[in-house]
Amino acid sequence: MARIQLRFSPIIPTIASFLLAALWGLSVFAGWGLEAFCAGGEAASACSQRLGTVSTVSGLFAALAACCTAAAWLLPWSRHDPRAFSRLMGAGVLAWIAAEGVLFLGGMLVR
Repeated sequence: MARIQLRFSPIIPTIASFLLAALWGLSVFAGWGLEAFCAGGEAASACSQRLGTVSTVSGLFAALAACCTAAAWLLPWSRHDPRAFSRLMGAGVLAWIAAEGVLFLGGMLVR
């Protein structure tokens, strides 16, 4: 039985990681999160304080994602081993998705 190997460009997960990082950064630092979850209804200061706590928890996943993405490109053993590169980039993308998910679900709970 022949083994099928799927090859993909390393640019694809890198671009995905950068796009998720941009979305997370705009949601946390540019006020997209405040606009989405704290507009209307309640006092803005109380909501923004709770969203700040959620952003901090989400930031832990974002830091992990940034470290995985940087390690995939900067560590020599990762650049020379496609399996190691794929694992690190996959972990980075998954951590970005977790950061976005924590921010979204936390924002829904803050509301």
